[in-house]
Parts: sequence; C-alpha cells; structure tokens
Amino acid sequence: MIISIAGEKCTGHGRCYSVADRLLTDDDDGFVVERGTSWEVADGLHDEAAAAAKACPEGAISIRDA
Repeated sequence: MIISIAGEKCTGHGRCYSVADRLLTDDDDGFVVERGTSWEVADGLHDEAAAAAKACPEGAISIRDA
C-alpha cells in the first residue's frame, strides 16, 4: 500500500495523525510532517493509513495498492 499526502490540500486539522499516530507525525504548527510525500506503508499499519485518509476533511490523503 502506498500513501500520499498532497501538501497543497493539507490545512492542518490534525485528524490524520490523531487516528494514525504510529504512521504520521505533526509539526509545531499542527500540520502533518509527511505532507507532500508518498511512501510505502509498513505491514501492520494499513488500517491506520485507511483511517487517516478517511479522517482528512480536505481529501489530502490518498492510498493505493503498491
């Protein structure tokens, strides 16, 4: 599974890292640190990735098969 976070869509609500704290981290301004990147999600964190994507009100997080 690949997760992508569109940096231009992220507005810093923080819902993503609240539900996926083993996968995502926040910066001092409340934005997800990993915004603007894509990477392969480790086994065991796929449910967190899906929850993060679902929690994002802007739709900034997408997931797809590797």
